[in-house]
Amino acid sequence: QVQLVESGGGLVQAGGSLRLSCAASGRTFSNYAMGWFRQAPGKEREFVAFISLNGETTGYADSVKGRFTISRDNAKNTLYLQMNSLKPEDTAVYYCAARRPGPHTDYRLYTDWGQGTQVTVSS
Repeated sequence: QVQLVESGGGLVQAGGSLRLSCAASGRTFSNYAMGWFRQAPGKEREFVAFISLNGETTGYADSVKGRFTISRDNAKNTLYLQMNSLKPEDTAVYYCAARRPGPHTDYRLYTDWGQGTQVTVSS
């Protein structure tokens, strides 16, 4: 099991930027594919982005493609999500998650989760 702690959320105006971080501990971070997901009130948790073990493969939801960038630093056991050109519809609790062996868009296939960080984008 890997323990995950998100940080970096907050309140930002539309068009602004935020960078989320996810610090991992416990198991070897580089053995896990990672993903970012989000959940707005009354909605199902949805895929945002994923990254492979070594960072060479990434994937994005269409709604964030070109605006968000996922990355990881295995030496620092940390996952990142750079969010630019934020929109009010990006408002949600953002979660990082881990799975083995490879990344996936289905949140139900991830085994370890952080507690989430709130992102609120005002118009």
